[in-house]
Formats: sequence, structure tokens, C-alpha cells
Amino acid sequence: MSVSVSKHAIPDLGTIIALRHYLHQHPEVSGNEANTAHTIRQFVKRYDPSDVIPDLGGNGIAIVFENKEKSGPTLLFRAELDALPIAETNCLPHTSIYPGIGHKCGHDGHMATLMGLASLLHSHPLPAGKVILLFQPAEEIGAGARDVLQEERFRALKPDYVFALHNLPGLPLHQVVVREQTFSAASVGLQVSLTGKESHAAEPENGLNPGEGMSELIQAFNALVNGQHTFSDLTLLTVIHARLGEVAFGTNPGFATVMATLRAFEQADLNKLKQLATDVVKAIAGKYSLKYDFEFVEEFPATTNADEAVAAVLQAAAELGLDVQQALQPFRWSEDFGHFTQAYKGALFGLGAGVQQPQLHHADYDYPDDLIATGSSLFYGIAQQFLNA
Repeated sequence: MSVSVSKHAIPDLGTIIALRHYLHQHPEVSGNEANTAHTIRQFVKRYDPSDVIPDLGGNGIAIVFENKEKSGPTLLFRAELDALPIAETNCLPHTSIYPGIGHKCGHDGHMATLMGLASLLHSHPLPAGKVILLFQPAEEIGAGARDVLQEERFRALKPDYVFALHNLPGLPLHQVVVREQTFSAASVGLQVSLTGKESHAAEPENGLNPGEGMSELIQAFNALVNGQHTFSDLTLLTVIHARLGEVAFGTNPGFATVMATLRAFEQADLNKLKQLATDVVKAIAGKYSLKYDFEFVEEFPATTNADEAVAAVLQAAAELGLDVQQALQPFRWSEDFGHFTQAYKGALFGLGAGVQQPQLHHADYDYPDDLIATGSSLFYGIAQQFLNA
């Protein structure tokens, strides 16, 4: 398939690809993206933005392009700053130089895509309104979007629409994937602590070992989504970690930890599953006379798309001659962009990264450079739908 990715070519695409390689080579995990943010701030100066707002929600940056002579809608486009604590196995000229850290979700490519949009906005200014390029921290732990939204300096920007894309390995290169309503699942982590009483391993009767309660809790968690309760759509609970005491053969353990990820296509189903899970924790702790504590962490709301925002994506894709597919179901993975679509009208859409491309979060994943111009041009085309009206 021949793809015409832009009515306006990105004049410095090669330099932006080089930026992507540099970002890939110097990844930083969630909350530690200070050098990445500095690189973005320095690079974007060449495009003469109207304003740069640093340190949003930690290391986040809002870069503003505004037509100060003619007002219009305010559109926000988001990319993520953070990498993952995953060791890279690729042998590339731009392989990560930091052991155990890699851009295995393509956030380096998403940043380069926003920088391509900055280049287009500089060389082909839009006739009205305002465009905000948000480089958001800490997406991978579900904290960055929430923290940015709590900033007064961000809320003062008052976006009318918000947009983001995510690369999708396994799908044809450049294919655009859209979905009205829920695009990606809601999820949350659950950490449970069970506390009994330590004793000598030779005298277990003098202690209270929570091992049996831990085992029953894991089984009860798994049963919650195995047909015992009715949910409106896909709902999952995955036990991801369990620990009983320390490795000490002379000690009868007195504490246990169970961690699980709860996930659902519908927010109401996730809320129901959270309540059922906490009820189970209380019941089993009571049965075995254990103290308990639980905490929900890394909460990602469902990303829900607005119809008019999806329509703008479709129109931009059509004008670029890109293949478009409708997702029949939401994606099971979660995105903290859902915090933005809860607060503003917007859309998250997918961009095929190649059928043979390794999957997201795999140690050998590398964002395809060919997608940068496609994503930048799509974003620019979306802005045109609103700002040329």
C-alpha cells in the first residue's frame, strides 16, 4: 500500500528521527525523566513556540503554539516521557546505554511524533486558536496524567479537545485504529497485607502463620471472575505477586503479601470487582484471625472517546489516504490518558507499527521511524479539522 503521509512534508524529519534515536538511547523511568524533559525543552526552541510551561506533574512540559491574532479552539496532543525498567536486547546504533531500562513501549517515538507536529506548526502555522503539545511524565505507573491535571498552570490552558495515539505492533504499518466510546480498559493494582504472628519454626503453635489464608485468598481472587458474578463486559483479576514471610528456615512466618491487577472494559465493572475483592480480603482475614490492610495503586480509568473527536481522526486519516480499521472491542491494556478523557472531550487512537514488529514491553521492541511522519501528519490534520473551521 502506498501511503501519502502528509500534505506538508516535515522539513527536518531526519533531525527528528535522530532525536528519537537519542531519546531511545537515554531512557528514564517514570518520575525520573528530568534529562529527557531537558532534551525536549532544548530541541523545541528551534520552532519558536508561544510558551513553554515546565515541571507539570513532575517533569511534564506543555509547549504552546498560539495564533495571537485570531482566537479559536484549544487542542491538546499528548506524548509520554517515560521508559520502562526492561533491559534491552537489541543491538542497534541507538541501543539503550542504561542497564535494565529501555523504551519498550514506544514513548520515544511518541515524543518524536509530537516534535514533528511542532515542526509542522512552525512551518505551516494554523490560522486560529491554540495547540498544546503535552510531554507527560509517569504514564507507565498511572500517575502522570493525574498529577498534570492537578496543576493550576495546566488547568489554565483549558483545552477544548485532547488527543493521543499509541503505536500498535502486530498491525499493518500506518494503519489507523479507532473506536468510539471505550478504547482501552480501566485497571488498578491491589496490594494486600495479611499479618499474623511469627514464632520459631519448631513451635508453630506459638505463632499465627498467614500462609493458609494467603492461599485461600489467591483462590478466592481467581474465582471472582470465573462466572460466580455477573459483569457487563470483560473483567479480569490477575494475581501478579505473592510472598509469605522471609527465607528463614528457623522461622514460622507472620506476614504475607498478595498483589493483583484488576481490569475491566467498563468502569462500573471495575468498581464492582474492587468491592468484591476487598470483601474477600476482610472475610478471609477474619476467618483466620489475621490483621489485614489493602491499598489500590496505579489506577488507570477507562479511556473513553468522544464521537466528534473520533470523527476528526477519521477525517484526517481519510485525507492522508491511510487505511482505517474500527476496533471491535476495547484494548485490554490501560492508558492513563483516560484521566484526560474523563476531564475533556478527546480521543485515543492506534497506529499500526508493523505486522512483524515485536510486541509492546518486549525486550527487543524498537519504534519504527517510518511512523513519525505519519503520526505527526495525523495530528496536524486533526488540528486542521477544528482550527480551519
